[in-house]
Amino acid sequence: MSSAPSPPSSAPRRGPRPLPLHLLLAGWRAQLALAMLPPRSSRSSCDAWQSWSGAWPVSARTRREALRLLRDLDASGSSADELRAAVARRLLDLDSGLIGGLAAYRRHEPRPERPEHPVLWREGASRLLDHAPPGQDQAAGPTLLFVPSLVNRAWVLDLMPGHSILAWLAEQGARPLLLDWGYPGATERGMDLTGFIAGRLERALAALPGPVVLVGYCMGGLLALAAALRRPDRVRALALLATPWDFHAGEQAGRATSLAALLPVLEPMLATTGTLPVEVIQALFAQLDPFGVARKFRAFARLKPGSARAAHFVALEDWLNDGVPLPAPVARECLGGWYGQNTPARLQWRVAGEAVDPARWQGPAFVAIPHRDRIVPPDSARALAEALPGAVRHEAAAGHIGMVAGRTAETALWRPLLDWVRGPG
Repeated sequence: MSSAPSPPSSAPRRGPRPLPLHLLLAGWRAQLALAMLPPRSSRSSCDAWQSWSGAWPVSARTRREALRLLRDLDASGSSADELRAAVARRLLDLDSGLIGGLAAYRRHEPRPERPEHPVLWREGASRLLDHAPPGQDQAAGPTLLFVPSLVNRAWVLDLMPGHSILAWLAEQGARPLLLDWGYPGATERGMDLTGFIAGRLERALAALPGPVVLVGYCMGGLLALAAALRRPDRVRALALLATPWDFHAGEQAGRATSLAALLPVLEPMLATTGTLPVEVIQALFAQLDPFGVARKFRAFARLKPGSARAAHFVALEDWLNDGVPLPAPVARECLGGWYGQNTPARLQWRVAGEAVDPARWQGPAFVAIPHRDRIVPPDSARALAEALPGAVRHEAAAGHIGMVAGRTAETALWRPLLDWVRGPG
């Protein structure tokens, strides 16, 4: 097996990752749009739009904009050549905006050094970090242990001042702890989900003086659920934020099985490196919204440099591009089991040989479901709320990341979560 990869340097900025893919998608979209335009003919350009709009994927917003443009051109009696020229100018504007946004992001001042927090426990690459302020009475407020995903850095939960759920909870008198999985080394690359749950997570729970509110975010919610079922003596309440459960819910079955079908193609890479590399993970996420990266960087180019919104955008992008590879055994289990066979919803996902069944949880439970979630479709998370007996269901008016680190996160999630935590007693 090859040697363990080194954690990437924080400078210079390399995002958005993988950059060649996003540039290729932007160029492909422009070429496809021009290719689908009507040739010189007498038919109405609005009628021709039926052909153009079939160029996948085109957003509803883009369709509305294009129809408005076409109607204006028809009303003025414009020719097909004039239509092509207008569309080409629009595409050039879009490309210029994308390049301008990328350049502005890379020029942005370096992110400040992240503050150090006391380490309560450590094993391999993983650390248990205490985000309570120094001198806080540990018995004064509830203790919450946050479990993030294995495919992203944990610091999204402590993104920046004003956008940190951990700092906000600490200000409210709670004691927030964070399990930082770290960058996988040789040991972690050989671990499966049972190793991370029945091993690392359970030992982190055992290192604490008493039971905690266990809070899982995204993939971390599945890990937290499994750990809570195994060690209910260490978990007094369970909160699951944007956590998938039914991977084939609604219209997601096709996408999920398509991801699983990639596993044989990825197997040589998994076997050689022991991981699913960051660039591959990011490329898989890009399938959810192929042109989303280009769209958001064009919007960033229009923001005032040095503004609070620009700083927030940069912080989020720095986090997104500071990814970690996924250990190969975990990648196989997630792609083949979760996505391919929908093992969680079918109660066939097993940890240390035991099925993970939410119906066995007997403590308080809170399930947060973001309305605008592209990563975890709301129906997938709602299936988990229905499977947990007596769970409090919180419908959050936010997206997957915005719920924990967005501009409206305090209203969308932070305060409702704390109100619930103070409720179980």
